[in-house]
Order: sequence, then C-alpha cells, then structure tokens
Amino acid sequence: MNFRHLWGSSASSTLADGILLAGAPLLAITMTRSPSLVSLVSMAMTLPWLLLALHAGAIADRLDRRRIMVVANVLRAAALGITAAAAAFDLLTVPVLIAIMLICGTAEVFADTAAQSVLPMVVPADRLSTANGRLFATQTVGHNFAGAPVAGVLVGVLPVAVFGAPALLYGAAGLLLLGMRGRFRTENVSTRPLRADIGEGLRYLAGHRVIRSLSIWSGMVNLANSAFFAVFVLWAVGPHSRIGVEPGLFGLVTSVLAVGAILGSLVATRVAAMFGEGPTIVVASLVNALLLLMPVLVPTVGALFVAAPIIGATNTMTNVIGISLRQRVVPERLLARVNSAGRLIGMGGAPLGALGGGLLGELAGLPAVFYTAVGICVFASVLLWRNLAAAKSAPVPEPVPATD
Repeated sequence: MNFRHLWGSSASSTLADGILLAGAPLLAITMTRSPSLVSLVSMAMTLPWLLLALHAGAIADRLDRRRIMVVANVLRAAALGITAAAAAFDLLTVPVLIAIMLICGTAEVFADTAAQSVLPMVVPADRLSTANGRLFATQTVGHNFAGAPVAGVLVGVLPVAVFGAPALLYGAAGLLLLGMRGRFRTENVSTRPLRADIGEGLRYLAGHRVIRSLSIWSGMVNLANSAFFAVFVLWAVGPHSRIGVEPGLFGLVTSVLAVGAILGSLVATRVAAMFGEGPTIVVASLVNALLLLMPVLVPTVGALFVAAPIIGATNTMTNVIGISLRQRVVPERLLARVNSAGRLIGMGGAPLGALGGGLLGELAGLPAVFYTAVGICVFASVLLWRNLAAAKSAPVPEPVPATD
C-alpha cells in the first residue's frame, strides 16, 4: 500500500516536472530573445543538483524522508501558485522565472534524494528492481509522452496554466504521500556537524569498490552521452544534415526512444535475474554504446529508428539495476548520502560533456565527437567489468565513522 502512494506521488510530480521543464523555456522566449537568458531558465532547474546534492543526502539521513518529500512538494506548489498569479496579472519577468526555477530545482533535489532513499523502507529488497522499473516507466511517460506535449498546448492556450497545472500536481503529490504509514527515519540519527556526515558518505562510496565503480561508470557514460546528443541534432535534422530528418519526424524518434526506455524498465528485473546484475549492466552498456554508432555509420532514417528503442531500453535497464543494487547494498543510515554523492558524480559530467562536445565539434567535426563519445562509453564499460570482477573476492567495507 505504501508503494502505491509513493508511486502515485511520483507519477503526479513527474508530470509536473515535464510540464515545467518544457513550458518554462517556451514562456521565456515570449519575454526575451536573448539565448543566454533563455538558457539560464533551463539551467536554473538543474543547478541545485551541483550545489546541494550532498547536503540533501545528509539531511535525508537525519530527518523523516517522507516528510522531506511532502515539504518539498508543498513548497513547489506554493511557489508555482504565486507565479501563476503573477503571470495572470502580467507581472512575470525573466529574472522572476529564473528565481522560481531555482526554487523548484532546489525542492526537486531534496524530494528526489529522499524518494530514492525511502524506497527500501517501502518494498522488500528482492522487489527493489521491480519497484524501480515501475518508477522509471512512470517518469519516462511523464517527461517524454505527457509533460512536453501538455506544456506546448498550455503555452498556446492558457500560459498561466504552465505554472498552475504543476502547482496542482505537486500539491496532489504531497497529499498522496500522507497516505503512507510507518516510520521513514533511520535509527541512531547523527547529531554531528553536517559536513562530518557528508564526509562519512563520501568515504563509504570511495571505499566500496562496487558502488564506486558504478558511480564512476555513470559519470563517464553521462559525460559521453551529453557530448554525443548535444550535437547529434546537427547530424540528424534538416536538409543540410547527413540524415536529413524533418523536425517533426525527429520528435517521433524521441518518442520511439521513450518506448524503448519503458520496455527496458519493465524487463530489467527479469534479465538481471537470468544473467546476473553485473553482466547485465556491462553488456547493456556496451550494446548501448555500439548502437550509438549505427546512425553515424549508416546515416539513414531507418537506422535511426532501429537504434532508438534499443538505446532507450538498454540505458534504462542499466539505471534500474544500478540504482536497485545501491539501495540494497548500502546501509540504510548512509543510503541518502551515498545516493546523493553517486548522483552528483553521475550528473556532474553532463554539463561538461555538452560543452566539450560543442567545442570538439567546432574544432574537429561532428564524427570526432561521436567516435570519442562511443570510445569513452566502451572504455567505461570495460573498466566497470574489470572492477566488478575484482570486487567478487574483495570484502565489503564497513562504514567508517566520521570525526567531528
């Protein structure tokens, strides 16, 4: 029952995320034509991950994780309700929009960190992969299938609803969480300075070969994929591109990729049970990397549509299995801190990859970006395989207490 409430809350908040992430930049371009200001609107939603992820993890290991999610959702609902009122009275400006996105992004860091860490308190260890698969499928639908199209309609019909609809959805997400019953706070809560708790989580991650290897692999793959897809649109879309896809058809490619992601999230548990978690992650990662080359070596629409669903499926499978493994292995009192540190490493490479892909594309051409990105992914997969193989005979480290 508790998982149903958590799942419903995730579905509501994810749809709100999708509407906000797509709708805010669309509204921004009606207020300014400055590329830098428009980019700041999008960046404001993700910047808090780099600034606050570690602190959010330490706090989630101290406080009731359900309560953190409720407060975060209520905060987002209130902030967006005020923003909707400001938009209704024509008081919305780009700086205000950036500030609101920062507030929502900050709340997202705390809500998502707590949500990923509360799941082992809600479902048994042997059902974590199944539960994560359902959550990933829901997130994919909310972001890719529902959120963006709804945002596009709202911007054209009723711009105020770009903020009003997510406000209602975040409010509903908070209310659904109130239906969860039980204790969602770890035992033996720390009373040390926050930095000491953060340090303990970082030391555990650094000392656990499997968790450390998965985090490094994730960071490398995200960096490479960000570089690849930052410039792939130039390779695929328009009459002057190599593939020549029409913009509308390219949107369909994104949907096909999302369909693959949903299927991958639903079969990840069964595949991992058949072949093992480590081998599944490594093989899926290698297949994903090599398939990125298909529309590069065979620049046709057909190759793009063949590769897209498998890329989506393998990418989601690795995420579901990797997160489930971390939730099962890490001690409950450290889970939020280790989760947040792992996500910081995994997500931290994305903006660097996008910047690096653009610079390399300018200097050496688009194929250089694609081959380099695939090479990094393959290297990361091989490195992960070696580390997982070595970790089989290595003892699992005990958490080292932090010093004040």
